[in-house]
Order: sequence, then C-alpha cells, then structure tokens
Amino acid sequence: MGVNKDRPHVIVLPEDDGNRQLAVEFQAQLDPSRQRQMFVDNVARGWIKVLDLFESVHIAEMNTCPARSMVLLIDFDGHPDRVQQAKNRIPNHLADRVFILGAFGEPEDLKRANLGSYEKIGSDMATDCREGTNATWGHELLQHNAGELDRLREHVRPIFFPV
Repeated sequence: MGVNKDRPHVIVLPEDDGNRQLAVEFQAQLDPSRQRQMFVDNVARGWIKVLDLFESVHIAEMNTCPARSMVLLIDFDGHPDRVQQAKNRIPNHLADRVFILGAFGEPEDLKRANLGSYEKIGSDMATDCREGTNATWGHELLQHNAGELDRLREHVRPIFFPV
C-alpha cells in the first residue's frame, strides 16, 4: 500500500471490478500530490465479503491508524436497506470514519443509464465532490447515497481537495 499511514488517507474496498474501476478513475482526478492519500484495495467479490473483510482485517488496522478512513463500495442490488445492514457491522467508535456507497443496482446499471464509461462516471463523481455539485451523484441510481455522500464530502474534501 502506498499511503502514508500517519497522514489522513482513504482506503476504498470495492465489491466488484465495476466499483474498482469507478474508484480508480475517481483517484485519477485527484491532484498527483493527493493521489497517494487514496488506496483502492483488491476486489472483495460480493457485498457480504466486503463486510467480512472489513471486520477481519480493516477494523484492527483502523484501530491502530487514526488517520485512516474507509469507503465500502458495494452494490445495493435494489435493496434500500443495504446501507443499514452494512452500518450494523461497523463498530460505533469507527462509524465517523467509514462510509458506505454504491449504485442502487450495480455499476453496470450506471453505464446502461447513459452516464458514460466507468472512466467518465468516476471522473464526474470526483468533479461533483470537488465542486460540491450533484450532476452525477444526483442521478436516480446514485441519489440514495446522499446522506453518506454528505458525510464523506465533509470528511475527505480537506484531504483530496484542499482550498
């Protein structure tokens, strides 16, 4: 992992390759001096496996690394209660540093909705975060992320997009 564990950084744990590609393209839009403050982990291969890996590996690491935040990037598979199911597995003392985001269905749905390639979607997501807009995040397949996105923006904007 290329992040400096003593500086604020974000680890993204993607469920599948579509989510990984979105995260990688988001990262590519960061200033080169900020790209090392984000690490996209290997694909977990399922939303339950994201949570299992978070519990078995990342909780202990977060306990010893207070500068670390995590994004659990999962498919909601049409289940609006999935974010709460995921939050139930996050210890209370880490809840302010762990964020659950994802497409309401799966990332492929974003492409089918004519939002573009993963490269364009990830880039547009970064632009929205940097500029505080919702052109992409406001899409019906992503708007369910609004609460988590607000928390995440407040937390990561100083890390990725300092003024």
